[in-house]
Amino acid sequence: MNEDDLGEALRALGHPDRRAFIRECRDGERSAGDLAEVSRLSLPSVSEHLKVLRKSGLLILDRRGRHWMYRTDPARLIAVSRAVSELGGSDGA
Repeated sequence: MNEDDLGEALRALGHPDRRAFIRECRDGERSAGDLAEVSRLSLPSVSEHLKVLRKSGLLILDRRGRHWMYRTDPARLIAVSRAVSELGGSDGA
């Protein structure tokens, strides 16, 4: 993962609502409406947060029939986790 991609992912993860959306989508696909209900944010606010997460590559948007569903990109989450771990050095400290 290059430095720009890592920076964008970390900025996206900097907001607690976005981290909550990642956790929700990690357990299965969710619609923007589902995420709005769980977060109690307005749908426009949720949409803006989801846009940031999609741009960073942490969430993927798929069409399921007439519905748009969000899911995490596990490979991207692993890449971010590894890149952050590498900041601590070889022993992770």
